[in-house]
Parts: sequence; C-alpha cells; structure tokens
Amino acid sequence: LHMASKVDPNTKIFFLETGWHFKETIDFKDEIVKRLKLTNVADLKADQKTREEFNQKTGNKPYEVNPDYCCQINKVDPLDQALKGLDAWISGIRRSQSKTRKDVSIVEEYQGLFKINPLANVTSGDIWWYLKEHQLPKHPLFDKGYLSIGCWPCTRPVQAGDDERSGRWAGTEKTECGIHTFLKSKEARPKVEAPEEKQEGSEI
Repeated sequence: LHMASKVDPNTKIFFLETGWHFKETIDFKDEIVKRLKLTNVADLKADQKTREEFNQKTGNKPYEVNPDYCCQINKVDPLDQALKGLDAWISGIRRSQSKTRKDVSIVEEYQGLFKINPLANVTSGDIWWYLKEHQLPKHPLFDKGYLSIGCWPCTRPVQAGDDERSGRWAGTEKTECGIHTFLKSKEARPKVEAPEEKQEGSEI
C-alpha cells in the first residue's frame, strides 16, 4: 500500500470487510488509510441476505460449521464481483509466507484477468527493513504472536518455528480462503456451494 500510494494515492484499494475482523485490524486499517492519504478505498462485503441467512443457520458461527463457505460468501464472491471489468489486480502475497504459496508466480492469469504479485520474492526480513526505512507502523497484534492476521475466529498466534500463516485455521486442513487460489490456465476455480439444510427425521 505504501508503494502504491507513492505512485498514486487514488489507486483503487479493496478491503474485504468480512464482519469478523479483530477490532485492532479495523483501527489499523483506518490508521493506514489516513497516514498514506489513500483516497479510493472500497469496503467489500458479502450479500447481506446471504450472510444473514447463513449466520442464522449456523448459530452465528459460520466459521465453525462451514469455514469454506464462510470464506466463499465473505471474501471470494465480493472480490470476484469487484474485479469484474478490470484488466488486472495487485496482491501482496509472498512465497515465504507458507508452503501453499512457495511457488506463486509474479504474474498469474485467470479467465483473462491478470493478478500481479510484485512481492512474491520478498522475505519477512525485507518487510521489516522496509517498515523501518519508511517509518511505517506494524499491526498491533504482531507483538502478540500474530504473524498473519485474518478473521478473529480463525486466527491464532504462531508457534516458534512455524511458518507465518500457521495460525490461520489452526488445527484444520484449511490453509487458504480462496481469493489467491488462482490457476495458471483459464479453468474455473471450484466454487463452494451453500450447505444443504438438514431435514427433520432425515438420515445423514
């Protein structure tokens, strides 16, 4: 974001407002927007009816009942909608973040849309040097062991020796929310469908 602001503070920025962020994340976002004088930040949200219905069906714990669908409606779908009509978008993911990202390309293409990952080769050490060099703040939860921060129900502090993203969906097989699961070809990404409702008296 700092690099983008130096090129053009009116660069379109997307923030995925899932409704489950840490308060510290929202405060940090507001601080960054103000500090970098970003003037074109859009909060992307799930379809309200879809979100409310799913939250109600899951006892307001969609992240426990079906985390894949929770990510689908709160992250993947809103971003896909926002990207329509664009030629490309830029992401800050890095190969050093986790095993699932170690082979990420600097340029990816999906159904005619280009995804640029200019920081793919950047290490965590490079990040800390950059923050210090430009006197930029760090997320307030970092010092509490949160090296990768998503929604609060699905994020835990990282244990010593683990990769940066090991605190995301800890204890499960899930490692990605879906927004970065691009394919090198034009094949469609698998879409997670809404879970079927359990019928009274039906067998599982």
